[in-house]
Amino acid sequence: MSTISPSNVLQVDFGRDERPKYVVLEGAIRAAVERGDLPPGAKLPPVRDLAWRIGVTPGTVARAYTRLTDAGLLEAVVGRGTFVARKGGLEAIQAEPKPLAIDALPHGTGGAVHDVNMLSPHLPSVGQAELIRTLLSEIAADPPSGLMHYPVHRSEEPARTAAASYLASPELGPVAPDDVILTNGGQQAIALILQTVLAGRRPVVLLEELTYPGFRRMAETLRADVVTVAIDGEGVRPDALAAAARHGDAQILCTSPDAQNPTCRRASEGRRREVIAVARAANLQILEDDCYQMTASDAPSYRLLAPERTWHVSSVAKTISPALRLGFALPPPDRRLALRRTAEYNYFGLATPMSDLAAKLLVHPELPALRDAVRREVGRYMRNAAEILAGHDLTWREDIALLWLALPHGWRASAFCRAAEEVGVKLRAAEEYAEREANAPHAVRLAVNCGVTLDSFAAAVRRLRKLLDHPPEGIGV
Repeated sequence: MSTISPSNVLQVDFGRDERPKYVVLEGAIRAAVERGDLPPGAKLPPVRDLAWRIGVTPGTVARAYTRLTDAGLLEAVVGRGTFVARKGGLEAIQAEPKPLAIDALPHGTGGAVHDVNMLSPHLPSVGQAELIRTLLSEIAADPPSGLMHYPVHRSEEPARTAAASYLASPELGPVAPDDVILTNGGQQAIALILQTVLAGRRPVVLLEELTYPGFRRMAETLRADVVTVAIDGEGVRPDALAAAARHGDAQILCTSPDAQNPTCRRASEGRRREVIAVARAANLQILEDDCYQMTASDAPSYRLLAPERTWHVSSVAKTISPALRLGFALPPPDRRLALRRTAEYNYFGLATPMSDLAAKLLVHPELPALRDAVRREVGRYMRNAAEILAGHDLTWREDIALLWLALPHGWRASAFCRAAEEVGVKLRAAEEYAEREANAPHAVRLAVNCGVTLDSFAAAVRRLRKLLDHPPEGIGV
């Protein structure tokens, strides 16, 4: 049996794909099998050989091979190597008929659907779409900021004033209009903050060992080194943060203290004060991500406890609608001008129709009731999922549209996600939130999809429960 030459078979372009390299490589191998370039029984190159040929680390290749082996597409034979599976691999996958994939339907309408996307939260439509349409019609008829000039700081003042009112809470502290930088979503707020803070030839960004992937991608885009920090049941461990801060030019910690993504953990006030003490001793800035929690926090924010070094990020994506791409960045008081300049150099400001919409929407008298209705409906879906998955190691809260599921013995996260997709449910594996070469836990993240009926959502969760209770033979940890 000859070994396939990757240069002739694998079509891999890491430069044009933002996904993790192991995911890109996995897709390239899968595509080669589907094309017939890698026929059943074909031997793949050894891990180190392929890694050297395509310019990645051996760990990247090993992870791709493992995921494909878990999926049944490849077979690993001790002492011989890795081969394209002869039985139960591609043929079995292709033989299984797939129902039509429907990621989301308008809330409360339509019939039952089979395929349910739980990759990202999908909010229910409880009237906010109608309100947005009404306000956009008013703006189209009479644009308050006009349509024939560039946005400037002064023209955004009504929107920043509305945002300050929308964001203010005892836990966050007072928010003035000049504190607010309006952004195109939370991800852009993160990008602007890192651009403003990072300096030097090799700046270091500190991330929780399981964290929102957008932090890592943006840090790498800015050519910063990433160092991960161990976490526990309250998030960042202060001792691990102190150790990480001693290595290299560590400049900022990115953290989500109220709704840690993906684990749904929350840091107590005591833990936050311990983290702040380390940050002050090491002269670290803190990027506080508050994009996921749907209710007010029960602990003071980093912004309130350490205003001199905290950069706060929020958005409306998980409370009103992700379609608006409306986010907010709040810098430390003495860095307002610096962040404002970074925003202006990047995009001048929000499109004037969007800032006009923000000025109307964020202070609209109907909005508080609509947000409460969104939270109640998300909570209904969450409780339903928790009841179905009772008895398994599940972390969830009604004020976050996420569930964190530790898998029972017999499942790898990648294998479970593949099996879930085969029964019509898309999930995210823990490894998507971990450093590329790290050993991620065998866990998955479920995002609530209120875009399908509750019956469809519950049926999808029941299919996951069946997988959890009856793992396929031959799949183990």
